[in-house]
Formats: sequence, C-alpha cells, structure tokens
Amino acid sequence: MTKVLEYREMTDEELASAFNEAGESYFKLKMQQTLGQLENKARIREMRRDIARIQTVLNERSRKTGDA
Repeated sequence: MTKVLEYREMTDEELASAFNEAGESYFKLKMQQTLGQLENKARIREMRRDIARIQTVLNERSRKTGDA
C-alpha cells in the first residue's frame, strides 16, 4: 500500500501507470473472489482505497492547472 505523499511525488505518467496497474489488480482480485480462490479479502479494500488515493491526487492536479 502506497501512501498519499508517495503518489504526490510521482509524475503524471507514473500516476497514470499506477492507476492502470491498480485497476488491473483490483479486477484480478474480484475475479479470484468470485471463483472462491481469494485468501485475503482485506486486499480488495486496500486496492479500492489505493485507487481512490490516486484519483484524489489526479483531481488535485487537474484543479491546480484549471485554476491557473
């Protein structure tokens, strides 16, 4: 799990890549849950929160560029 400060230090390209990777991981976890193969159910919650953190940082940046 990555902290928000680490996401804020990333470039826009790195954030987009992290967002895509997190989305793919989340999808795989949901598939494992559906198939009954998921061992750590808390991982789904962590992944959702990581995705939300990334989106928050991206939204903050878009607001800064929009206000300028």
